[in-house]
Formats: sequence, structure tokens, C-alpha cells
Amino acid sequence: MARKILAKIACVTGLLVAIEGLPAAAGPSLSGSSVFAISLSSWADIVERVSPAVVSITNTKGLGSGFVIDQSGYIVTNNHVMSGLNEAEVRFSDGTKYKARLIGRDEATDIALLKVDAPRKFQALRFYDDTRVRVGDLVLAVGNPFGLNGTVTAGILSARGRDEVGSGQFTDYLQLDAAINPGNSGGPTFDDSGRVIGMNTLGRAGSGIGFAIPSTTIMRVVEDLKQGRAVQRGYLGVQIESLTDDGAKALGLQNTNGALVTGVVAGSPAEQAGIRRGDVILKINGQAVKDNRELARKIAALEVGQTATFTIWRENATITIKVTAARRDQALSYNMPGQGLQPTSIGLALQSITDAVREDFRLGKGVGGVLVMGIDPASDAAARNFGPGDRIVAVGSVEVSSLADVNLALEKAKALNRDSVLLFVVKANGESRQETVRFAKP
Repeated sequence: MARKILAKIACVTGLLVAIEGLPAAAGPSLSGSSVFAISLSSWADIVERVSPAVVSITNTKGLGSGFVIDQSGYIVTNNHVMSGLNEAEVRFSDGTKYKARLIGRDEATDIALLKVDAPRKFQALRFYDDTRVRVGDLVLAVGNPFGLNGTVTAGILSARGRDEVGSGQFTDYLQLDAAINPGNSGGPTFDDSGRVIGMNTLGRAGSGIGFAIPSTTIMRVVEDLKQGRAVQRGYLGVQIESLTDDGAKALGLQNTNGALVTGVVAGSPAEQAGIRRGDVILKINGQAVKDNRELARKIAALEVGQTATFTIWRENATITIKVTAARRDQALSYNMPGQGLQPTSIGLALQSITDAVREDFRLGKGVGGVLVMGIDPASDAAARNFGPGDRIVAVGSVEVSSLADVNLALEKAKALNRDSVLLFVVKANGESRQETVRFAKP
């Protein structure tokens, strides 16, 4: 009887659907039946309220979306929407158009900040802490897919912490089932109160799955870009890999959670604090670490000068080490003169080929390997005629497609007591060759 009554209940905020056997989520409990209430109210009021702050972005490379975050005319979008350009035309929902100039960009998170200079105040959206939104909560995406201005799609937050998609190495994406199509990039993702919890970034064609950059990431990056400075990220000076099942078992661990330290940069905060190769980092500031990607993001999120507490597995016991983060670009002083990338143990600073790198170096879609970005002049590699733009495609018999692949191959060679490795290289001019390179002396 209670279920029949509830099925007929309606109110101005929406319908209530009763499902017997599930715990009560809202409303009074009824004798003999648990009630689960779902609001099915219209999105129309929210759409009407937020749409004036959403813009379409047009430049010489195509179309995208963005949204105003400050009444003075600051607009956030994806870096890939700007495609290396410094200005674009933005169009508001009322049809007005303005020129917007680039304030700054951060390729590592795929975020760009624009500014419209106009003698008026713009309607702006406010950010909300995305970590307070739960999987299963309703979400709304607004943008301009295929150039269709003001398109609205709705769904739920399907998952969070998706770090295996996109090119942003410091981003753990929100996964949505609200449709995200070409042209949606840079538009806002809202919760059911009209607060920004993310930025639409990419979709999987035909899958019904989309991804958004979390609002907490956007806020942190935008603050630095507004100040006209490069985005500041914490730096410790460790090379890390995920644990394999066999590796975890060999170290006496019950599972593969954590990140294995495969190298420590000389003179870095990590070395000074006592972190060693072979350590497994299990937690940072009490928060469990799933794998190397999650740890890298957590380290990057540290404030410069912040001291973090690391829970480490070493020699079959758990220990605690405190490390004070340096600024990421201070890696220069720990590594190679004039280079901003951490060198490998063979003296080459390498970069995985992300979409952004592929565009910057004009590499075709089928081009693989790992890009050489710099060479330590004191290393054996410096005498082997390497140059920026060369690609390493294999280490010995192992093909490589990421920096992680290279580091793993180098560590395996060291474990076999080899003092050098054979690299298969494609030069920047397309020439293929092989080079034997000695490891740097400890």
C-alpha cells in the first residue's frame, strides 16, 4: 500500500520513486517498507541560470567551448582548444562576440586561461569542490558540440580518478555518461545545483562515455596562470613505477598497491630525506597510494616548501619519512644544466609522446617511441651523437612507448649487472640507427 501511495506523490521539486528493499535516501520512513527517493526535477532553471556564462570559442584551428569564471572577463577552456594560438573569438549565448587573448596555458593539465577586455561585467560561474560529488550523482554538461551553440546534455558521474585517459599527466579525470562530442571541449560540467565541478574535455566516440577535468585541478592551475607564472608543482626527485604481482610478492607485500622507487636524483629532496631505490611508497600524508600515476599527481599537488609524510615499505617493515617538496622547475639544479627534465640513468632526458608533444613536434599519429629532449654533457650518451627530437623506439629487444617502459628496461639491464644498453633510435631526420650507451657511474 505504501509503495502505491508513494508512486502517486509529486511535488514542485520533482517526483519521488519508491523502491522497496533499499535504504531510505530522503523523506519519512514508512512501516514495513524502506523508501529510496529520486528527484526527477527539470534542469531548465539551472540551464537558464548558467548558460549566459558559457561561450563558444572560434579560432583558426576550429571550434570549442569555454566559461566565464570572473566578472572581469576571465574565461577557462582546454589548452587543446587553443592549439598553440594566442587569441580567439568568443561568442556568448546572447550573440555578442569579443576578442579574447591568452593569459596562460598549462599543457600538463590541458587548461588554458583567456581574458576578454570589455567595459562591462560578465556573468560568471563559481567552482564547487568536486571531491564532494559522489559517483551516481546527477551531472550536466553545457557546450557547443559540432558548432551547435548552447547544447545541454545530462547524466551521472560514472566514476572518478580516471588517469588512463587524455594527455594531462597531472589530471585524474571525472568520468560522465553525459554526451561529450567535438566542440564540447572546454565547456563546464555542473552538479544538480548548477555549480561547476569540472570542465568537459574528451569523449569516446559511440561509447556514451565522456571525461572532465576536476574543478579542484582547474582552480589550482588558474590561480597560477592569473598571476602570470608557470604552474607550480611539488618536486621530490624520485623515479617511480607501479608494482607487478611478482614484484609485490618478492618484496613481501600482500598486493600491488603503492609505487616502487626505481631511482633517486642526486641532491634532490628525496635523497636528502633518505628515500632509496627499492622503497615502496604506500601512503602520502596518510592517504593510500594506488600506483605510480596517483603518487605522481599527489606529489605534484604539494605546495612548494610543504613537508609531506611518506609511509614506506622497506626491508619487510613499514617506516615513515618526511620530505619537503621543492618547486618542480628546480629540478634544473639537480639534473642537467639548461634542461628542465629529469635525466635517466643513461644521461638522456626523455619525454613520453603525448598528444600535446605530438602536435608540438609535428609527429604523425603512427609515430611511436620516446622523445629525446636533452642530453647530460657529462654522460656517455653525449658522445653518441644524440640530439633533441630523436626517438628511442626500443631498448634491447624491448619496444618502448613511454618513459616508464624505458626506465623499466634500464632497471632490468642493471639487475643483470650490465654496464650498458643497446638503444634503437630514429633520428629527427628519419634515419634509423643503433647506439650502445653506458650507464652513468653512481
